Amino acid sequence: MNSAATLRKTLASPLPAAAAYAGLVFALLFTLITSIADIFGQREAVASSAAMLEQLEDRKPASTRGQPADVSMPSGSSFLEGATVTIAGAALIQRVAGAVTKFGGNVLSTQVELKGTQSKAGFISILASCEIDQVGLQHLLYDLEAGMPFLFIDQLVVQAPSTLSSSGGGKLRILLAVSGQWNGAK
Repeated sequence: MNSAATLRKTLASPLPAAAAYAGLVFALLFTLITSIADIFGQREAVASSAAMLEQLEDRKPASTRGQPADVSMPSGSSFLEGATVTIAGAALIQRVAGAVTKFGGNVLSTQVELKGTQSKAGFISILASCEIDQVGLQHLLYDLEAGMPFLFIDQLVVQAPSTLSSSGGGKLRILLAVSGQWNGAK
């Protein structure tokens, strides 16, 4: 009877039940608050990522940043076009020479390389010897690699002018190896 009386006394006392209830409510509130804090943290990370994506998508082309608009950049196929390898090589020379003169340079000589290391993979390569200033060289390299058709700078050899008063007017002499892929005759 003594143990039964102790059990009744414990069950009849509201203090342990209230302490258990208060502990359970505190644990639930703590879980709720940490979950809400995590949700706000995730929303902040998503908003930050969305702002970065919007900033990257809203980048303006070079023509809106004070540089001249590039209206002659070819659009269309990413491959060199031409019925024969000779015509495709001439189109590649025309593209490179046009880009050099567009940025204030002079083409000294060009040569189509049909026996290059990439010729078996359907690539046509040219060597171009040019004179251009440093800023023009930066624009030229960007124009060639970012435009259409897709062109690759295989080699770039730059020779600085010996003196600024030389006949080139401070222009750099460059040897440029450019290649592009040709689909072949259609």
